[in-house]
Amino acid sequence: MTQKILSFGIPCFNSAEYMDRCITSILEGAKYAEDIQIIIVDDGSVRDNTAQKADEWEQRYPELIRAVHQPNGGHGMAVLAGLQAADGTFYKVVDSDDWLDKDALAALLDKLRQSETDNEHLDLVISNYVYEHTADSTRNFVSYRSILPVDKIFAWNEVGHFHMWQNLLMHSLCYRTDVLRANGGTPLPAHTFYVDNIYAFVPLPRCERLYYLDVDLYRYFIGREDQSVNETVMAGRIDQQVRVTRIMMKSYHLYKDIKSVKLRSYMVNYFIIMMAICSVFSKLSDHEDAMDELAKLWNDLREYDYRLYRRCRWGIVGVATNLPTKLGTKLTMGGYRIAGKVVKFN
Repeated sequence: MTQKILSFGIPCFNSAEYMDRCITSILEGAKYAEDIQIIIVDDGSVRDNTAQKADEWEQRYPELIRAVHQPNGGHGMAVLAGLQAADGTFYKVVDSDDWLDKDALAALLDKLRQSETDNEHLDLVISNYVYEHTADSTRNFVSYRSILPVDKIFAWNEVGHFHMWQNLLMHSLCYRTDVLRANGGTPLPAHTFYVDNIYAFVPLPRCERLYYLDVDLYRYFIGREDQSVNETVMAGRIDQQVRVTRIMMKSYHLYKDIKSVKLRSYMVNYFIIMMAICSVFSKLSDHEDAMDELAKLWNDLREYDYRLYRRCRWGIVGVATNLPTKLGTKLTMGGYRIAGKVVKFN
């Protein structure tokens, strides 16, 4: 059996309408090479023929594609199911409504193969991603060429400053599989959206040898009304956002555990944004206990890591997203929506 260089995990939940494009983009970009693996995880789909499609894909390409079926457990459980089944040296998650650029994928695979031949032992390969907006047929490119060294192996102390719209999201990350499995694995909870934040946060300190491939690989579909980043949907799922943020908080004492100053700075800024999102959408939510749960989250942070609490709560972002009174809430939401129009993240 051919050793797999890269396994793709594709979480699918009632995805029959669009999963074919995702799978096809990987097969064509990889030129149907024997050293890739696609793991289609049917996460208890019942409203369409996702499960049947997954099996049909496996039957067509049994050496390249594996179908995994499980009771519905949510996005995180599907990611972990793919990881458990992965035979590849590296692992990348591609959501079923997204796709990969074919030329960029070919470049990624060439780099991964060469790095293993040269025994470079990369822990993380980073690439760019693109927001594909269906409503107005526009694209928003997110790149790291102003932040990361290009075409060389580097460590965290060599990175530049990340702007808030340049965070390393799941779309930009290709981990060594062993990194994701180390230290007890990656703590993704069941039946919870927004776990991609955990996936893009918790494993980072395990990565010592990094490489940035300056290609626009991941195409992130934006536009469905039921999408998890839709503003109304996020407000309705604020309890899940809080759950994810608390897991990220408890993963490290950032000022004590993270030795690299630049990695620590990046992770602190990422967490500041997570607390800001919780603050903004707690105000928008119609959950009766949303503001009480937000207060509890802030209190837990204060008790767990007081230094981080001060940075999150009393920095510019924390103050701006926690303004008192109804007028303060309107100002906060106005700022959030302006940012959304500029960066176009939802």
